[in-house]
Amino acid sequence: MRLAVIVFPGSNCDLDLYEALHTVCGADVEYVSHKATSLAGFDGVMIPGGFSYGDYLRAGAIARFAPVMKEVIRLAKAGAPVFGTCNGFQILTEAGLLPGALKKNDSQRFVCKTVALEVVNNQTRFTHQYTAHERINLPIAHADGSFYADQATLDQLEANGQVVFRYAEENPNGSLNNIAGITNAAGNVLGMMPHPERAVEAILGNTDGLRLFKSLLTPAAAD
Repeated sequence: MRLAVIVFPGSNCDLDLYEALHTVCGADVEYVSHKATSLAGFDGVMIPGGFSYGDYLRAGAIARFAPVMKEVIRLAKAGAPVFGTCNGFQILTEAGLLPGALKKNDSQRFVCKTVALEVVNNQTRFTHQYTAHERINLPIAHADGSFYADQATLDQLEANGQVVFRYAEENPNGSLNNIAGITNAAGNVLGMMPHPERAVEAILGNTDGLRLFKSLLTPAAAD
């Protein structure tokens, strides 16, 4: 599997994603500029955290119009795995690849800490190496991480098993239904506010994010 890590102006977690995939997992991964007009030859896309385009207008709102996003949307619609963390999650909602939106934290403050999560759905191509309802700990670092959707969308997400991660103890940002990560209806696009790429080695003090990437790289195990 060959993976593209998209780099936007203001991305600052692209290196984290690259190293988690390449150095820790041994994956075939390459940085791709936001200016790219083709993702031919790639089997999946990783959209990192950061502050693309300075978070002007709205987090992810400008990045959604970057040239490379046409190809990201094409691959997503073709069923390729697409993953976005933090700002990547925001970009995926702005691009219409995931429902809902990410708004300012209820505290109106930037939140940076490690939080407890519940793996709500371990039957996805991103989570099949976790156990159902497992508790894990992952870091967060965001100011616009409060997930919002109308009630009908929330009901659909819950009924379809699209809620993949939920804040298990405290809700750090006011997300409805304590939602921390969701997939699209097809299950091939995952967006989440926590940063699994920052929890993949013992030297980092936590390896709870590693199985997400191992799940992605061994999709047959989820079939």
